[in-house]
Amino acid sequence: MDTSSSTLLRRAGRGIWLVAAVTALSLVAAACGSDDDGAPVSSRAPASPVEPAPPPPPEPGDPLTIYSGRSEDLISPLVEMFEETTEIEADVRYGSSADLALLIEAEGDATPADVFISQSPGAMGYLATQGRLRVLPSGVLDAVDSAYAAGDGTWVGFSGRQRVLVYNPNLVDPADLPDSVLDLTDLAYDGRVAVAPANSSFQDFITAMRFESGDDATLSWLEGMAANNAPNYPKNSAIVDAVLRGEVDMGLVNHYYLLRFLAEDPDAPGVNHSFAFDDIGALLIVTTGAILDASDQPTAAQAFIEFMLTRQAQEFYASETREYPLAAGVQPPEGLAPLNVADVMDTIDFDVLGGGLARTQELIDQSGIVR
Repeated sequence: MDTSSSTLLRRAGRGIWLVAAVTALSLVAAACGSDDDGAPVSSRAPASPVEPAPPPPPEPGDPLTIYSGRSEDLISPLVEMFEETTEIEADVRYGSSADLALLIEAEGDATPADVFISQSPGAMGYLATQGRLRVLPSGVLDAVDSAYAAGDGTWVGFSGRQRVLVYNPNLVDPADLPDSVLDLTDLAYDGRVAVAPANSSFQDFITAMRFESGDDATLSWLEGMAANNAPNYPKNSAIVDAVLRGEVDMGLVNHYYLLRFLAEDPDAPGVNHSFAFDDIGALLIVTTGAILDASDQPTAAQAFIEFMLTRQAQEFYASETREYPLAAGVQPPEGLAPLNVADVMDTIDFDVLGGGLARTQELIDQSGIVR
């Protein structure tokens, strides 16, 4: 998982969208993209997944260059599928979403990047505000519900990850689990709830909390977690591993990490607890893709974005990464209910947050939750 660069956090602006997720029997969620005024975008009826198109005509220049904020183990198989399907050669540079966004901005019109894949919503939003992204064709945007695409058409969602509370049922009575993430500051959870303060998903969650509750309430929650001696881990997978080993009772993570562990060991003692449908703890974070405005291979770049929304690629997300596929008609991983766009919550537009993501980092540092 990538972590956000402090420089990018200081410079992030509007156009960054996170969405609150909704739960029913298991995990159900909805998201909402917005335009500049922050009003929710009306939901359009999504089309079916994009069907593979014939390979585009060759364009002059080097192979298609992709900057990916998702890790190589998640993206490389998809790139190989794309190359086999389209006969387009692609080179991928991996790194944190924030660092790659800053690199693209520094490179300016000379950037070799044609496509940007961002794990962190802040990174994609930053490039959108800098005018570095092309508007995607309506045919691409229509592959997903409008909830999962930018209101101005500059990015489209590939997959979604929901925030959950993973717990060890040998150490935790399900009856003691809260409906709200805000209740984890209760003394009953002292020393029992692991967090990853340096992780980008945790920081996205805190920024969304600021939008919903304000800086004072968010700082109070962080301080409460610090007072509760919340154990620190570097990333989500480390938290899940610690929970399964019984090192810590529970932890705040993205949903799919436990599913991956269970795929390897179905008997591992771990369960994902979903917070109430309207709780900020059930946030859905969308992985996004975009074409760089400076790309000299826009046709090939569009072919890649389209491929990522084909049934083949979307089913990879469901079966291999255990994330929510966002293209219409593709089923989620086994055990997860489909996303329900009818239950859309308000847009999370980070431009309204004074100081943006930089302020989020300040609050995390100020709270004492980092150990």
